[in-house]
Amino acid sequence: QVQLVESGGGLVQAGGSLRLSCAASGSIFSINAMGWYRQAPGKQRELVASISSGGRTNYADSVRGRFTISRDNAKNTVYLQMNSLKPEDTAVYYCNAEARARFSTSTYLYWGQGTQVTVSS
Repeated sequence: QVQLVESGGGLVQAGGSLRLSCAASGSIFSINAMGWYRQAPGKQRELVASISSGGRTNYADSVRGRFTISRDNAKNTVYLQMNSLKPEDTAVYYCNAEARARFSTSTYLYWGQGTQVTVSS
């Protein structure tokens, strides 16, 4: 009912920048919070940043000051601008969204398929 598609991952040198996008589509009634998570090999998935429908943001300590999350509610899209990238930022990045589909009375957490970010030293 709701699909999330990430884009913008890739290979970048340390100190470089990338911008990730995640577009929600389908039979959407409303979207509440949206966020970005990441999972490095052998590690658990962790929160990177989140943003409420009103624009309130939250960041992991490891990325605060380097990453910026934003959203375009008209496009049902969330972005993650990543600057000053470090090798330890290498991971698969996933977006999620708390969304309510049309003709549904419940809100569910939807996930994208993930996009690889690799930072070389």
